[in-house]
Amino acid sequence: MKASTNPPFRPFAAALLGAVLLAGCGPEAPKGPNTAAAPSAPVVTVVKVRPEPVPLVAELPGRTTARLIAEIRPQVTGIVKERTFEEGSEVRAGQLLYQIDPAPYEAAHESAQANLARAEANLGVARLKARRYAGLEKSDAVSKQSNDEATAEAKQAEAEVAAARAALDKAKIDLDFTAVRSPIDGRVGRSTVTPGALVTANQVTAMATVQQLDPIFVDLTQSSAEGLRIKRQLQAAKLQRAEGSGVPVRLVLEDGSLYQREGALAFSEVFVDERTGSVTLRAVFPNPDRELLPGMYVRARLTQGVNRDAILLPHAAVTRSPRGQAQVMVVNSEDKVEARTVEAERTLGDKWVVTEGLAAGDRVIVEGLQKVKEGAAAKAEEAGAPKAEATSPPQAPVS
Repeated sequence: MKASTNPPFRPFAAALLGAVLLAGCGPEAPKGPNTAAAPSAPVVTVVKVRPEPVPLVAELPGRTTARLIAEIRPQVTGIVKERTFEEGSEVRAGQLLYQIDPAPYEAAHESAQANLARAEANLGVARLKARRYAGLEKSDAVSKQSNDEATAEAKQAEAEVAAARAALDKAKIDLDFTAVRSPIDGRVGRSTVTPGALVTANQVTAMATVQQLDPIFVDLTQSSAEGLRIKRQLQAAKLQRAEGSGVPVRLVLEDGSLYQREGALAFSEVFVDERTGSVTLRAVFPNPDRELLPGMYVRARLTQGVNRDAILLPHAAVTRSPRGQAQVMVVNSEDKVEARTVEAERTLGDKWVVTEGLAAGDRVIVEGLQKVKEGAAAKAEEAGAPKAEATSPPQAPVS
């Protein structure tokens, strides 16, 4: 039997021919230069703009101050015999606080009474003499000069009585001043003197201080420029005044907590501080529990007007341009991304208050800003709307 000339190559050739035939039977490859599918527009989350009334709430720094303050000082000189109050307690107007030794003033008062009695006795004698000399002068029993002298002596005696009466009144006042009383209702602080101390009339150091804490004042400061801006907006009808006669005020205390009682704005100062360019406003707060003490630093929130057509946007929606202007990205009617410059000067909670640059119905991007740029196409999906579930492409039937 004759051997084959190329036995090793026959199986390889057969295998190669089979592979070629199988490839020819497969699906035909796509043709043309642009074989990749076009990318779809990125999906972004938007909120639809809806104007709504927003109160213009200003948060201003301030300090509490007592409604009334009385520094207790002695009106007469003497030794303090007694202190009749407890430091830190509530006192009433007219309540005795200190008793200064009254003995010297009682003696002066009695001496003044005696002087008045002597002057009144002298006045009686002088008047009798003047009447008698007047009758004698008519009958030429005394000279006209003697009559005139008697009349002058009577008038001098009247003056001495008036002086003695005034001295008695002064002695009575000084005696009353030995009892040092509170001129107002309030809380008395610490005493700077003790029994046995010498005090002098009109001394510089107060013996104690009484402060009225209910109600209590809160003095606030506001930039004069901010006040002018609000007035301009009210005049231009961009803002409306808050309803009610008074402006309600709420307080944020030093520890960040909210004071439970609401106050009211009392007045605004009529001049601007030259050093700070600010205006002082005063609010009044009820303080029955004495939670507010004079000198506390607080922040006050007061409603200065209401913007009827304001727009609230999440913080994430508002960015800043290289020039520092506030701007947002909007999906327009052609589903294109458009940059808008807006006016957003203040916040309300976790949202920006936008007053210009947007209109009702605008779709503002709040999520997905990193996916798009100005002029690019985008698919808008409103925040809170149910998202469409992704579906798998249809499978080709297996033959």
